[in-house]
Order: sequence, then structure tokens, then C-alpha cells
Amino acid sequence: MSVKKNNFFSYLWLWPIIYFALGFFNILFAWLGMFDVMLPILFALIGGNKFFCNHMCGRGMLFTVITKKFKISSGKPAPKFFSSKYFRYGFLIFFMAMFTSILIQTYFVYSGTANLKEFIKILWAFNIPFSLNLSMPSQIPAWIIQFSYGFYSLMLSSTIIGLIVMALYRPRTWCTFCPMGSMTQAICKIKNHQPL
Repeated sequence: MSVKKNNFFSYLWLWPIIYFALGFFNILFAWLGMFDVMLPILFALIGGNKFFCNHMCGRGMLFTVITKKFKISSGKPAPKFFSSKYFRYGFLIFFMAMFTSILIQTYFVYSGTANLKEFIKILWAFNIPFSLNLSMPSQIPAWIIQFSYGFYSLMLSSTIIGLIVMALYRPRTWCTFCPMGSMTQAICKIKNHQPL
């Protein structure tokens, strides 16, 4: 299915900017990022294709727009190992491990065995003690806030990686090893009875 320029899809590059801006205003908006997780999986499960990745991924589009506007990308081809299945699935496993750690920490806060940690973690290593709970209603459970911080950190860290490889190589280098792309590709191959 071809997508014409200047339609709804061509403006989806604004979505990552809106997402991070809303999360900065109030960390609860981080939950909106679940659309970026669930939609690609649904398209792959139902349609057996990567329509979301090819036409709706705002992050990939943002990298292209940034490159066109600011000429940041070197345009060099990425190292071949980026697109190898070992690297792609290895990064997917790492990504899933980070997501699982977010869920575990959220559960600990929910069960009362851990305190709420209000910080953003950049690149899974650097804690930024910066509260994004502006105008936070007091009745919001701590575990919801905890998941918000963790998931916002995950989304921000992966975007930073995408920006780095965008600058070093071609604009959409991130797409070659994007965890959601690898996951949906695996789903499509299984659905279409193809070897992984």
C-alpha cells in the first residue's frame, strides 16, 4: 500500500516531539508511548506486515526530517553487523530486559516493598533527579508514576541512541536494529511461515 505525501502519515514525525514535551510537562503522559509498542505488534499480528514501521513510525520520520533540515547525518552506511540477526535480536533481548526491570520496579512500588523513584534514567546508566510531576493529582497511585518514569526513560534513551547513529551514519540507521522493528519482523515471519 503506497502512502501519498502531505497526508496524515507525513506529519507523524511530530509525534515524538509532542510525546517528550507532554512527558516533560507531566510524567503521566509517558503512558502514551505504549501506542508505539502496541500498534506495531497489532499490525504485525493482524496484517502480517510491517505497515507501522514503514509508514507510521514517527521516530524514524523524525530522524529523516532532522537530517533534511539540519544536514546532521554523515550519510555513511552503517556497519553491517547492525543489521545482522544476532545484533538485532540481541538488542531486542536487552531492550526487553530493560522493560522487564521497569515492570519489576513498578511491582515493587505497587506492593509497597520499594519507594517511588522519581528520576529519569538516561541510556540505562545515568540518573537525572528531576521530578516531572508538575500538577500531579495526589490520588494517582505511586506505581503508575513509577512506570511513567521508567517508560519515559526507556523511550528517551532509545531515541538518544537513534539520534547518535543518525548523526554517525544514515538517517534511519536506528531502524535497522530497532527492537520493535525486530519484534514485528519476527512476528511477520512466524505468521507467514518463514524462517527467522
